[in-house]
Amino acid sequence: MTNTQIAVAQLGSTGPAVGRIGLGAMGMSGSYGPADDTESVATVHSALDSGARLIDTGDFYGMGHNELLVGRAIADRPREETILSVKFGGMIGPDGTWQGFDSRPAALRNFLSYSLRRLGVDHIDIYRPARLDPAVPIEDTVGALAELVEAGYVRHIGLSEVGAETLRRAAAVHPIADLQIEYSLFSRGIETEILPVCRELGIGITAYGVLSRGLLSDTAPGRGKRPSA
Repeated sequence: MTNTQIAVAQLGSTGPAVGRIGLGAMGMSGSYGPADDTESVATVHSALDSGARLIDTGDFYGMGHNELLVGRAIADRPREETILSVKFGGMIGPDGTWQGFDSRPAALRNFLSYSLRRLGVDHIDIYRPARLDPAVPIEDTVGALAELVEAGYVRHIGLSEVGAETLRRAAAVHPIADLQIEYSLFSRGIETEILPVCRELGIGITAYGVLSRGLLSDTAPGRGKRPSA
């Protein structure tokens, strides 16, 4: 039986080579209902075998469970086989309520330390704030991430759910590998300003929600508002 291999492309002008389809691991930690760890590990293995090298997780997914799960799944694989994309900064209270986002330099260095330990690796391939922290200039966040790149703990810097102006400000500090953002036939707001700026600056797009969260099924998706910052 011949395995179908996913086509490979470079992520932006400065990012790593990844499969054109990646694997988002958030749903493996109960975000969309019950999940089975054994099945989830097998899914990660299947994705890597297919060439879907980019595995996306977040330190707040399942309050650390997701990183531990991904770390378990890749533990017996060569490190270079996996491109780890990790979001940080989501703050969750003990009752599961959202507490906002924190991208202060001291905080992100702390978040990274825990992620490296949970994932069982010595570096993160793409490290990104989960959202824009309105209390912290993006230049401060990206500057701190650039220091981690120089130190070898991070290979590339990414962003998530930010607007065109923020992209320009961030890229002026350090090259940005990619922007993780919703993009589909249903949700095309990024085509007006965000996508042209990404093309101009050589920033790749890691699109999520590409099936429009139920557009092709019997569940009508809600419309989301694009970030303006």
